[in-house]
Amino acid sequence: MHTNIFILIWRRKISLLLLLSSLVLFGLWTWAYLDTNHNFPQGYGVNNIPDADSIDKDSYKHIYVLQKLISQANRVLRFQQESDKLNTKAKKDLRSQTHPNSLANSGLGRFLKPTKNPNSVVIEEASAQTLSLVARRKKGPIVGESYLFEEERLKILENQQRVKNSVMDEIQNQMENEAQMLSSAERQTQYEHELQRMGIPVVAGIGPDGPKPPKERLVHLDLKGAPPKLSFLKQLLPVMKTLGATGLLIEYEDMFPFEGNISTLAAKNAYNREELKDFLQTCAQFGFKVMPLVQTFGHMEYALKLQEFASMRELPDSPQSICPSQKPSLFFIEAMLTQVIEFHLEVESLKITHIHIGCDEVARMGECIQCRQKSRGELFMNHVINVAHFVRNKWSQLKVIIWDDMLRGMTLSEMQHSQIGQYVEPMIWVYVNDIYRFIPPMLWERYTRVFPTAWAASAFKGAFGESLMIPPIQNHLENNIRWLAVIAKEGARFSKGFQGLVLTGWQRYDHFAVLCELLPTGIPSLMVSLSTVSKGYFDTNPKENDLLKVLQCVYQLDKRRSGHPWLDLQPNSHHNQLFSTCVYVGHQFYKYSLRLYELLSEVQMYLNQVQDRSAWMSDYNVRHNFSSPIRVHELTQKTPLYISELQGMSRQAQELMYEIFDKYTIAEFIEQSIYPTIGSLQRHLANAQLLLQPNHWPQRPLPIAQALHDLHLITEDHHVGSSQQQQQIAQSHQHQHQHHMQH
Repeated sequence: MHTNIFILIWRRKISLLLLLSSLVLFGLWTWAYLDTNHNFPQGYGVNNIPDADSIDKDSYKHIYVLQKLISQANRVLRFQQESDKLNTKAKKDLRSQTHPNSLANSGLGRFLKPTKNPNSVVIEEASAQTLSLVARRKKGPIVGESYLFEEERLKILENQQRVKNSVMDEIQNQMENEAQMLSSAERQTQYEHELQRMGIPVVAGIGPDGPKPPKERLVHLDLKGAPPKLSFLKQLLPVMKTLGATGLLIEYEDMFPFEGNISTLAAKNAYNREELKDFLQTCAQFGFKVMPLVQTFGHMEYALKLQEFASMRELPDSPQSICPSQKPSLFFIEAMLTQVIEFHLEVESLKITHIHIGCDEVARMGECIQCRQKSRGELFMNHVINVAHFVRNKWSQLKVIIWDDMLRGMTLSEMQHSQIGQYVEPMIWVYVNDIYRFIPPMLWERYTRVFPTAWAASAFKGAFGESLMIPPIQNHLENNIRWLAVIAKEGARFSKGFQGLVLTGWQRYDHFAVLCELLPTGIPSLMVSLSTVSKGYFDTNPKENDLLKVLQCVYQLDKRRSGHPWLDLQPNSHHNQLFSTCVYVGHQFYKYSLRLYELLSEVQMYLNQVQDRSAWMSDYNVRHNFSSPIRVHELTQKTPLYISELQGMSRQAQELMYEIFDKYTIAEFIEQSIYPTIGSLQRHLANAQLLLQPNHWPQRPLPIAQALHDLHLITEDHHVGSSQQQQQIAQSHQHQHQHHMQH
């Protein structure tokens, strides 16, 4: 009996399968019908979508339903378009019989069919339940048949995003209103918590309710031997103005166009006088004060290195410091100051109120025969007062500033007796985080009793390594924030308070040093620090921080939507998404520097692995020309690729730097940053070629290197074996080497 039933089922298998398929399709149709019509008002269509302002919390459900309807309608449309391609009614009938419950025949969908007029559409009926899905209206040209509902879908998505933004804005406004109701201590706690999330140092007392920012915020332009093109500096001026800068401290050194009997001070690539005057006029248009800096004691290498001025050196073998006891020294300094000051005063509407005469890090002071007659303190005070007296007599409207470091070792009585406080204002510079380590409370006490006012100097680049490529943003930001706290604490002790803060950006540590961070790579650090000191604290609200006014970002900087802080200094002190993706002045070279930094680090790790840590290409292997050819091939596979990649980076550097620097600075950067690594890779290849030359190798032990004897690193008593054995080994190796050379 079971066999008969099985045979019957097998004979009717096609009919049973068709019946089962029909039941499944009918069930799916019923589910779709109930799902799309449940609690859905008749006449609710795409044109009835309300605006964002009128959508309440339940609108998300309606939008979801509309999206589902449109998705179903698009499926119906595609199916109908495929059906229209059949040329005969018989094929259509056959298709209807094969799929009796298909959506095309079930009347579930309503679709649009293009007509000959692209600006109009004919609405074909599919069912009474979906008549209100799309209303009759004029539409633009339809690009593709598969996207006839795309406009409605995009409109829904836009409204959905508007609703999201509106809700998030309401939440943010509510949070801000609640924050206003918090006490000052609670607001500060909330602010410090956000700083910690962003990787920004927390300094006690600095915040929205903290002290006011410094009156003057000057940016230091160090032009020593790597002068940016003035056209690039002009682009930087509006950025600095927006971020709160009030002026510039310009250190020309040999880039100033000196004339007359001191014309040789000017470098061969010094600025043109007309171009420089035009730049200063642009500074005046932005309302910037300009403070020239002319070194008059130490750091005079750019002048004293020349033969014609060498006689004024403190010591014949060192061009670092000028001898203050020689009369020609003062005449020479007066000539330099006169040309620089007069040039700036000739610029129309340029505001110049101060002149900086340097006087920092005066090395080997008081060591010549004439200077030994006086104490170091007396020598320094007399020279500074003589220079300041010359300036004040000739330009009474100008005030004189010096760096403070040479004053730190002097006693209170020395400074008071010299009356130096009547001639100059000290600019107190500390570029690290612990300012009180270098300027302790007792020194502050001396300064406040000698000087009625003072300036502070922080750094945005050139302070954490004499050959760095990229400045550590977090370290510089902390230095500036801590200076804000020090100014607030110590400023009241000066009778006239602090005058302002200068953000220094050193290009070289001195005239003979190589380049440190170039100006374009320091711009992100400058922007972060300058916006902070101009406001008196770092504003964690992206809508209120001036930093974002000078950045063009492809993504919306809003921590509320991403869940991440808009500025994140946590992972790395200079690698962060904000400056790696946004557009700003100098952004291309900064991003290039990040890539170059990573590549150089990768190559150094590679060289360390294949040379220093290798057992087949170490210095020992190379000296004895003894290694495994297979291993040598393995250890040099990547070397040509790295050389090619660095050569490409060199070409990119030339292209990117052409708009910023002259050819000499470009060449120096490449020679300093890229060429040494390429040289190491080439030497690695050369060593490999030597190691691959032998086809036969000597017996062990290998001969002892002669250098060990020459440097007395080993003695005869510690030789392995007798001298006769050593001689035999050496002769054997020599014969084998000659035999190899003959082959």
